Amino acid sequence: MKKLMLFAVLASLSLVATAQEESIRFGAKAGVNFANISGDGTDGVDGRTGFHIGALVEIPISEKFAFQPELLYSSQGAKLDVGNLETTTKINYINIPLMAKYYVAQGFSLQAGPQIGFLTSAKAKVEGPGVDEDNDIDDAIKGIDFGLNFGLGYQLDMGLFFDGRYNLGLSNINDTESSDDVKQKNSVIQLSVGYKF
Repeated sequence: MKKLMLFAVLASLSLVATAQEESIRFGAKAGVNFANISGDGTDGVDGRTGFHIGALVEIPISEKFAFQPELLYSSQGAKLDVGNLETTTKINYINIPLMAKYYVAQGFSLQAGPQIGFLTSAKAKVEGPGVDEDNDIDDAIKGIDFGLNFGLGYQLDMGLFFDGRYNLGLSNINDTESSDDVKQKNSVIQLSVGYKF
């Protein structure tokens, strides 16, 4: 998987060098995450709402195709209710999606591509009657996460754009002693609004 990501990065650099005459556009985006964790031992786990924010560059390859690497801060995780206790797991990443875009009509695009994420922090907040605890769980979450993104986008001529995207986690994020037996993955729906300059 690491070799695949390295190849994707090198390929993206070559695309920058061979980009068409159409101008490369830089932009910023932000939006809401509907995040969850799937896999072993996640029965009863609910999603949590987070956010993402970051920058991007769209590199035209042809009239219909473009390549769009991004750099995003993304707040993910999940919630679990057990009895009177609610545990909210907040897992924060710096994500680097490498998106291929195909414009099916004026302004409308289909998007897909790999993503690598680097863990910045992980906390579990436990709340209930007489209980209010914040625990660092960085050691229980793997530092690197791989995934695939699939999405749709619409861009106005003025530069404003809207994206909807699903991030399918491929890596087991569990880094505890039971990680060989308990495999858990990120699952995130992202809705974004942004502007390209």
